Amino acid sequence: MGVLIAIIVVLVIVVVAYVTIYNSIVSKNNRCDNAWQTIDAQLQRRSDLIPNLVETVKGYASHESKTLEAVTAARTAVTNASTPEARMQANDALSGALTHLFAVAEAYPELKANTNFQQLQSELSDTEDKISYARMSFNDCVLEYNNAIQTFPGNIIAGSKFNPRQGFEVADSAARQAPTVKF
Repeated sequence: MGVLIAIIVVLVIVVVAYVTIYNSIVSKNNRCDNAWQTIDAQLQRRSDLIPNLVETVKGYASHESKTLEAVTAARTAVTNASTPEARMQANDALSGALTHLFAVAEAYPELKANTNFQQLQSELSDTEDKISYARMSFNDCVLEYNNAIQTFPGNIIAGSKFNPRQGFEVADSAARQAPTVKF
């Protein structure tokens, strides 16, 4: 009778441990999805600001049509991307196009002084900060999730049902280089 009780207790402990670890993995996976949705929302916010920015710049720098077309095309690519990875690649291209647009804007003092342009530039800068923070949060979630499914005993419970996730990395290798400062 004592052996039967011991077996039942061990089985209950094993089942509770299994359920706890499984639920933890599901929770971590869902946190990754939520973190991606946060990135996606910020990318959408940024995408919504861009047409206003382009229209504002058009009034002052209409002959910079290639720059404006590049921003518009990059925005469209972000909107049409079907996977998170494709969306982030398109997002990197959009970041480059926006950087070029702001560099062009430096040549137009009346544009830089325009209140609407300043407000849009400020909102885009704020959104970029939010995107950066959301990426860091997503990468933290991915790290925690991947650790949960790749370490014992989570790897046994995760089996082939849960696959490792990919965090975001810097796509442009030039961004990894420290800038050269000369005086």
